Amino acid sequence: MQGAPAPGVPILRAADVCMRFGGFSALEGVSLSIRAGDLCGLIGPNGAGKSTLFDILAGDRQPTSGQVFLRERAVGNHAADTRLAAGLGRTFQIPRPFCAMTVIENVMLGRQDHAGERIWPNWFARKRVARIEADAFARAMEILEFVALANHAKQPAGVLSGGQRKLLELARVLMAEPSLILLDEPAAGVNPALLDIIIERIAALNQRGITFLIVEHNMQMIARLCQHVYVMAAGKKLMEGPPLEVTRDPRVIDAYLSGAAA
Repeated sequence: MQGAPAPGVPILRAADVCMRFGGFSALEGVSLSIRAGDLCGLIGPNGAGKSTLFDILAGDRQPTSGQVFLRERAVGNHAADTRLAAGLGRTFQIPRPFCAMTVIENVMLGRQDHAGERIWPNWFARKRVARIEADAFARAMEILEFVALANHAKQPAGVLSGGQRKLLELARVLMAEPSLILLDEPAAGVNPALLDIIIERIAALNQRGITFLIVEHNMQMIARLCQHVYVMAAGKKLMEGPPLEVTRDPRVIDAYLSGAAA
């Protein structure tokens, strides 16, 4: 895991982020601060701007204005791979496995700085490369054990169920040893048994010191996991606070009802 700041210190911060697509404003002055060790939720009705904000935080989009800070360093012009190398990983709402590759091969792809991908070590340091690859394989198997996919390690990733693919996404991100993970709808399309596994693993990883920001529609999951929740509506931050306080707030109830009516 990347070196993390002390608990309570902001690890990820968005400052007055705006995003416009032509004349449409998807985000208007959104700010949030995620502290090291937090397990936070990001909720809101459809069209609230959650996915756009997530893409900006991860480096998959550049904001029209505003700034993103990782460990208080401005990273607004840093691409997703650069942010991953700095300790910020993300999953996607729709998992993106390489279906023809085995499950363990998919996980090993998450490793950063593969010595075997460079020509020089393959010619002149073959034993070292072989040792590194063996270590990577062992690490990948440990992660697969952790996410309850070890029995599928040598199967093609294409045979996995939707919930298992969510776990594979998490495993691949863990291979990069991030200190902060952005989870995009980990509960979507997942059966209750696998959802319990996902919730347990997220909680265990947080206990180990990994920080999380979770976009999710499943309020039961958010209430079980998160200490702090940000609510968005119509491209703006509506409010923030503990899950129970947030879900009982009339503004949040109205935003969800309005979104459902739309």
